Amino acid sequence: MDGASRLSGAAVKRPQITDALARTFFEEWARVGYSALSLDAVARKAGVGKAALYRRWRSKADMAADLIRQLSAEVVLADPGDRGSLEADLLAALQLTRRLLRHPLVRRILPDLYTAMPREPALEAAMRPGEMVREKKVKALVDRAIARGELSADIDRRAATDLLIGPLYWSLVVMGDRCDAKRLETLARMTAAAIAAA
Repeated sequence: MDGASRLSGAAVKRPQITDALARTFFEEWARVGYSALSLDAVARKAGVGKAALYRRWRSKADMAADLIRQLSAEVVLADPGDRGSLEADLLAALQLTRRLLRHPLVRRILPDLYTAMPREPALEAAMRPGEMVREKKVKALVDRAIARGELSADIDRRAATDLLIGPLYWSLVVMGDRCDAKRLETLARMTAAAIAAA
């Protein structure tokens, strides 16, 4: 979003105000959950008037979807690249994912986000591009393993994606574990074996 952009007849939208609103929105979401989230409270706690918020976003769903799209675009830019083996590629992908899931706001918001998505189509639409990019990256990881002869060409890529993300999400977000380096190495080794066995 261009911080210097104008709506017709509106004041300049200053980036520092946009950033403060975005930061406060996620803090409030983590604190009270999406259903109880109030844009009036977000504006008040960000120290700006409601008009400044509504010049940027029309509604709570509009604001949430826009911020999720922006965040997803930043997250999916990270790419561990080719590490030489399926297990090494999986470990690098798990390290990047752990970095994201360890963020305290992300850990508190994600479960609530997935709960809200069925009732708020805008949230599901905002998540879809990021999910597609992640699936594309897992496909590339699997394709490299196939080219090395580590996996069969008919491997179920969707199942591979679930195996890569599911156990780490469960450990960090649901169970609240720290998932240290040794645990990540074990997950990468077991996930590689599970995908190969499939």
